[in-house]
Amino acid sequence: MAKKKQPVSETSAPIFQQSPVAQRIEDWGKNFEGKGRQILYILGGILVLAILGGIIYSWQMRQAGEAQAALGKAIEINEAQVSASPVPNSPVPVYATDKERAEKAVAAFEDVANKYGSPYKEKAQYFIALNKLKLEREAGLKELEGLSASGNREVAGLSKFALAEARAADGKYDDAANLYSDLLKQPNGVVSPDTLNYALALIYEKQSKKQEAADIYFNLAKTAREAKDPDGKPATMTMTAREAARKLEKLDAARYAQLPPEATAASL
Repeated sequence: MAKKKQPVSETSAPIFQQSPVAQRIEDWGKNFEGKGRQILYILGGILVLAILGGIIYSWQMRQAGEAQAALGKAIEINEAQVSASPVPNSPVPVYATDKERAEKAVAAFEDVANKYGSPYKEKAQYFIALNKLKLEREAGLKELEGLSASGNREVAGLSKFALAEARAADGKYDDAANLYSDLLKQPNGVVSPDTLNYALALIYEKQSKKQEAADIYFNLAKTAREAKDPDGKPATMTMTAREAARKLEKLDAARYAQLPPEATAASL
């Protein structure tokens, strides 16, 4: 005779003991019972924010693309050829005079500056100031001075360098020398130290400071001639270093003779 199955008591222990983690999840779920509508509102809000974030990001990327294209088109005008007899149906812009090109460039860069934000606005303002040097020189100089203090490090450095070049062209050598010296003190500047030192040496020559100029030319040429590439071979000299050596030879032949020999083509 089969043994009668005993009923399981409601108070008897469960066959599988619930884990603490499962119990915690169950307790957490009970806390939200009756709050389904509120949870849906929260989740819906998060979803809306995510969608809005995606739309804003997409808009910013599109704006950046448009700004970059507009800036590029303005730079194309800025670098366009100037010719009294332009080729008919030229695929690139050609202007009859430098003044005409500068006017067109200013208009194109002003359009960028008025439509777009940083960093395109500051870059456009820099090119506007450069072109105004050809149209309204004092206004251009004033704008370069303001941009030299820009929060955009690249624009500030380029503007100060352009201002130094303009001061040198105007014969204001002390002002130019001070600007070049300030740029040399800045770490990781946008204008190379070799370029700045060479420009400063040119100013010293104008000021009849031949010893100071010769020192800079010597150091530029010596450093370049002793430089090595990653393979340990003599590095190719830059045009600035070659010009420095040439200037030194004319300025102080005895000092020039102290330079290490320039690497031959066979050693490169």
